[in-house]
Amino acid sequence: MPLGLAVRDIAFFERPVPFTKPFRFGAVVINASAQVFVRVEVEVEGRGTSVGASAELMASKWFDKRAHLSPQQTVLELRRSLAIARDLYLSRSGFETAFATHATRIAAQVEACAKEDIPPLAAAFGPAEIDKAILDALLRSVGVNFFDGIKENIAGIDASLSPDLRDEDLTQFLRGRQRLKRVAIRHTVGLDDKIEGAGGVADIVENAGARYFKLKLNGDPEHDAARLTRIGNELATLPYDYSVTLDANEQYADPAGLSAVIDRLDRDSALRPIATKLLYIEQPMPRDITRQSPLGALARRDFIIDEADDSYDAFPAARALGYRGISSKSCKGICKSIVNATRAAKWSVGGERCFVSGEDLTCQAGLGVQQDLALGALIGVTHAERNGHHYVDGFADTPAVEAQAFLAAHPDLYARDGDSIRLSIHDGDLLTGSLTTPGFATGVHPNWSALSPLEQAKTKNPKEQAI
Repeated sequence: MPLGLAVRDIAFFERPVPFTKPFRFGAVVINASAQVFVRVEVEVEGRGTSVGASAELMASKWFDKRAHLSPQQTVLELRRSLAIARDLYLSRSGFETAFATHATRIAAQVEACAKEDIPPLAAAFGPAEIDKAILDALLRSVGVNFFDGIKENIAGIDASLSPDLRDEDLTQFLRGRQRLKRVAIRHTVGLDDKIEGAGGVADIVENAGARYFKLKLNGDPEHDAARLTRIGNELATLPYDYSVTLDANEQYADPAGLSAVIDRLDRDSALRPIATKLLYIEQPMPRDITRQSPLGALARRDFIIDEADDSYDAFPAARALGYRGISSKSCKGICKSIVNATRAAKWSVGGERCFVSGEDLTCQAGLGVQQDLALGALIGVTHAERNGHHYVDGFADTPAVEAQAFLAAHPDLYARDGDSIRLSIHDGDLLTGSLTTPGFATGVHPNWSALSPLEQAKTKNPKEQAI
């Protein structure tokens, strides 16, 4: 049963996250990032106050890839998104459900960000992080875990932002949820990652025994075909079966180039180790082109959107263009993921195959990975991209005492590896059992005193950005 709450305080903190190797996707290379931590205090109607938390990397040049912006400027957009959302979430003092708290503010958030030339995908970042912390606080206040709480719709998720659905569709979908006990990792192969030999894609030490692989494309048909051929030759040596997905990160601005790649996959025998194992292709075209470009004959392959998922109507619009899936990322909003999973289930009843995938760039060991993993395990994502476990050294610069606390609370999810604590991968899978603790998938909060206050960004002036 939904409970009413009022947000009383929101605080932001951050911690640097160095990468152990560069991660390149499209035209972007990331060597380090900053992780934001959100601490929210809510008053739950009739139950007093409770504190919740969330965390996420503020990844540069993903939420906004416009060429005239530097990586630093795109991170400033995320900082502004958080600040704008904080003001909106604290603007009312009355009780409302967790979903109503989100639903009554998201349009104002997008509008306020647009005035600062911040696109909708980046605008959604602030509410997404606050919403996770609110849900954590709400679940803690009643001593209920994420899976049981959402199954009973404690957040009050309704169809007010998705008029193609009925409230009953969401209620029915949530009541039928059963936690996946295991979620397979999907090993990301960045554009600068090694392919052959030790440390390459087929190296069990490097890929942690993954049975799923996500391969980045750079938008050049010849280059991509040649690289996929090399990767396919390596994957074909694995002593077990595997599946792959492809991710272009908006790099195919020319639909003709995309057609050329698909034709090669269909006809080139050298690409058979990839083509016969291919599950879907992710976000091939830039987000602004996506909504104007029906897939047509390309829809013989399954495509999904990711960066083009910047609103509650994005999935129905993409479906009409021939797309079959959409990504779930907690950094884009947990409620939207649940709404989209409900849609996919409803549309698939009549024989149409629609699905939600697990794509992750921004969650790291601790709150980020746990909450995103729990979301996927709830809505039925059987395998999920887990970039963080091999681009970052475990908990990285997290104080040892804090990392040890996460290990103690979630011994099925983490393991000690020398001086580091990192994800524990069991035959290519992550286990979700310890995520059933009261709250949003975590028995531990960060050591707030060991974090720095989030550096605030000044209001973004569109005219200055255009100079």
